[in-house]
Amino acid sequence: MAQILLRNFTRAGNAALLTKGTSCSSITGTSAEPGSCQLHTTPACCEIRKLARLRVVDNSDLGKRAMAEGRPPRCIHVYNKRGVGLIGDKVLVAIKGQMKKGILVGLKQKQRIKQPQFDSNNLVLIDDNGSPLGTRIHVPIPTVLRTILKEKTLAKGADYTKVLAIASRYV
Repeated sequence: MAQILLRNFTRAGNAALLTKGTSCSSITGTSAEPGSCQLHTTPACCEIRKLARLRVVDNSDLGKRAMAEGRPPRCIHVYNKRGVGLIGDKVLVAIKGQMKKGILVGLKQKQRIKQPQFDSNNLVLIDDNGSPLGTRIHVPIPTVLRTILKEKTLAKGADYTKVLAIASRYV
């Protein structure tokens, strides 16, 4: 049995060094020349970018059905200039074959000082004018979200303060 040695050659990706007697087909299942295959590895990413899985934390019917079936919504677009979602940002998600908008209320990624870090990426579904689809949020949301959503309410014209009204607990 041959050993496979993996080494980083470039910043862009990983290349595989194969010892004598091994082939690319033993790794990837395809036939190719020995030493010509490349293994692609993706780093663990806690940021909200395209195709990130989210968890619906309100009691909207659409969100409950998607989470019960084990098909959580996936992010399609983040409405900010950076393309990486932060707490309070609006995102477009694909859920149950539909496109809906939502507000991020809890993230796994490393947060600023005095902002809580959550175990999952939490989302509250909203409609086009900013009012939430559900009537209650089941998880605690950060108190920083109050100031963030009040600023966005004045700037954008949509009323995001209704999301704060249906929250039962703050952290």
